[in-house]
Amino acid sequence: MVFQFEHVSLTDGPGGKFDPQPLELVTLKQNLAHWQAALAPDTTPNGAVSAEKGWNSAYWDNHDQPRAVSRFGDDDPAWRVRSAKTLATILHTHRGTPYIYQGEELGMANTVFRSIDDYRDLESVNHFHERVRAGDDPAAVLAGIAPVSRDNARTPVHWDSSEKAGFTTGEPLDRPGPRPRHRQRRRPGGSARQRLRALPPPHRPAARRRRPRPGHLPAPGGRPPHRLGHPAPVARPRDAGRRHRAAAAHRPVRSRGPAPDRAGRPADGARGRGPGARGQWSGAEQVLRAADPDVQPGSAHAGLPEALPGWDSVLLRRWA
Repeated sequence: MVFQFEHVSLTDGPGGKFDPQPLELVTLKQNLAHWQAALAPDTTPNGAVSAEKGWNSAYWDNHDQPRAVSRFGDDDPAWRVRSAKTLATILHTHRGTPYIYQGEELGMANTVFRSIDDYRDLESVNHFHERVRAGDDPAAVLAGIAPVSRDNARTPVHWDSSEKAGFTTGEPLDRPGPRPRHRQRRRPGGSARQRLRALPPPHRPAARRRRPRPGHLPAPGGRPPHRLGHPAPVARPRDAGRRHRAAAAHRPVRSRGPAPDRAGRPADGARGRGPGARGQWSGAEQVLRAADPDVQPGSAHAGLPEALPGWDSVLLRRWA
């Protein structure tokens, strides 16, 4: 199993980690695809796995990284929940073992730091004092630390919406960050419910796999996503045995746009070059959709939507 840190270093600027730069969607797409391809198994002509090369560790954040929805998603209150759900869909449709860091299932965002006294992380504190002694503007140094400090991931997990988030009745070491709505697991449209449905069942050898239980998808096999070189929606087809196919389409930006077709272009621009995704997946079951909590297994929603609003994603399933 490979645990690599390339995708969580893509925002490092000339000054390193604490000089964060805007994340380019194309760069992220290409990086994730690179690791999927590098560890994809060898297959026979009929698509059966003949030899494994390795196994990915799929993750967005951990105890040493800022919160995923703030770094890779959109933590604006208007977009936080939907982007957290789409990040979950992206993570769980990659081949590998998914890691869900505490609070990630709730869509927890980075916390708010008012001064260097709010920090506990020695890496952040030491960097601040080193740069200030070197003559840098303290406000500018703090602005670079805030979005990437490890302290973002070390605030108390939110158990409820009370002042101390239900974490303790005493004084926590770190002040709770911005609190999302609680009881996420019970909310039909919550980010926790989206993640539970996107999780594949435990990995088993191909000979022992059976039809998945409703609401879950088999562990995905490797097929490359489409349109890697363009900042547009991503279409990611997945192979999961000879009888089952799945596809995820997601639009990780705020703007609305057409869903991608099989060739990776917007579905309304296929120009007659073979059947697009709308034809291929017209009868496929919609298993999950970030923008519509009514979409769930057995809900009779089918096919690829005409368009995806900002930060929407849809997970489709059909039987070959």
